[in-house]
Amino acid sequence: MTPLLLDINGPEFLLLLVLAIILFGPERLPDLARKAARIVQYLRTAAGSAQEQLSKELGPGFEDLDLRDLNPKSFIQKHLLDEVDPIVADVKSELSDVATTISGASGDVASAINGVKGTEPVTPDEVAEPDQPPRVLTPFDPDAT
Repeated sequence: MTPLLLDINGPEFLLLLVLAIILFGPERLPDLARKAARIVQYLRTAAGSAQEQLSKELGPGFEDLDLRDLNPKSFIQKHLLDEVDPIVADVKSELSDVATTISGASGDVASAINGVKGTEPVTPDEVAEPDQPPRVLTPFDPDAT
């Protein structure tokens, strides 16, 4: 099975067909289609023979070599993610359990936050001990983190 290089669905194919008829004309279109089919066949044959030659030159240990496995995305999926999927499923189920527990307590947290929002901020002079000089607080920029 060879992967498709272009992912073209029905409406896109019809649009390309109409454009080809307009650009090349109905007389030349069958000849161009034959030439395009020959080019695709030639490229498939060249790719197949290159893969066979590579397998022969690598030796007997690489008969089952699939060049698609060299794609980083499929390599990671095959060798790393297959082992991690059960662990991820367990973590997701635990997180959903924690989320349901937290959603019940979210009303308490919201009321506590709303209660704190109504109070005035405390200045460093109010927090300082009477016999100590006032502390200087460093400015805090919440957008910097």
